[in-house]
Amino acid sequence: MKSQAHFDVAVIGAGVFGAWTAYQLRRAGATTVLVDAYGPGNSRASSGGESRIIRMGYGPDEVYTRSAIRSLVLWKEFFERVGDDSLFKQTGVLWLAKEADPYCEATLTTLGQLGERLSGAEVQKRYPQFDFSDVQWGMVEPSSGALMARRAVQAIASQTVKDGTTVLNDHVLPPTGKGRFEFLRTTSGSTISAGSFIFACGPWLGKLFPDILEGVIRVTRQEVYFFGIPAGDNRFGPDQSPIWIDFNDLVYTFPNLEGRGFKLAIDAHGPEFDPDSGERIVTETGIANARAVLRKRVPDLANAPVTETRVCQYENTSNGDFLIDRHPHFDNVWLVGGGSGHGFKHGPAVAEYIRSMLSGSSIPERRFLLETKRRTHQREVF
Repeated sequence: MKSQAHFDVAVIGAGVFGAWTAYQLRRAGATTVLVDAYGPGNSRASSGGESRIIRMGYGPDEVYTRSAIRSLVLWKEFFERVGDDSLFKQTGVLWLAKEADPYCEATLTTLGQLGERLSGAEVQKRYPQFDFSDVQWGMVEPSSGALMARRAVQAIASQTVKDGTTVLNDHVLPPTGKGRFEFLRTTSGSTISAGSFIFACGPWLGKLFPDILEGVIRVTRQEVYFFGIPAGDNRFGPDQSPIWIDFNDLVYTFPNLEGRGFKLAIDAHGPEFDPDSGERIVTETGIANARAVLRKRVPDLANAPVTETRVCQYENTSNGDFLIDRHPHFDNVWLVGGGSGHGFKHGPAVAEYIRSMLSGSSIPERRFLLETKRRTHQREVF
């Protein structure tokens, strides 16, 4: 059996939660190993897509609003440290609202000066490339935008290696026993010894811990589409087009970032999905539903060609709250998950929270505890 050196902390999963956690722990002086079966930013990972929204708005929910605000600060600090300002695009985020829209009203109240309210006529005038004629009013978060997800995660993993973190491409076996966990075994025959173990495995978390997480985290199949922009047409680029969200219709879109096309996704949770073996080919029904949105909101792209597609996955807890808690059978094992589809933006703040839990310097947020998670799913966090 091959062996590895002893580490202060082993982080399993090199998605946004795991990579940021390893990065921050190493910066704080901990000897750290980051392990992922497929590698940082891989195509199966929930963090492996081209882009993710970073928005501050969460209705009246101050927990996630504060987290998003803090995370944007840390994202920008990291991008400045590595000298790559292309990993964040400040497109602004536009929320489309109904006349009576408690969620958007509460978002505007919670954000205060971070949000700008527009009448329906003002929304249409500002963004004439879209058909917002039936929109009653809107709200703009001018400082928000898009994170270039896959490249950002790979940049974090690369920088933490430079800082001294060990990154391994290996598949870990589920922990066994109770009490204090001493070391992990991997399918390659290695062992990884550490003082603490943080499992931030996204859609694989339930596979590693089926006895306690079956039904608690649900992995669903999600389709994303990119539509080609007419040659020479700059109206749908990030300088003229915002990210916009319509949670009434469960739709969100991105402008044409880095020439990939106009991105559109429907935020309704799809069927259950296996991140290892699931086929990542979009359906004709999904494309038809996306084109229906284009006909309604972006008529100039109604017949635009599909230039790229992607099948990813969400992994949500029963209500959408994160799971960040100690394993009930191991006093030095932590479970971190339930991030998709709104978790990517929160990577830095989640890592800060995990670090504070390990040091005992913070009071646990009850909403993140395992005991608050049900096995029946009713989405509450958007």
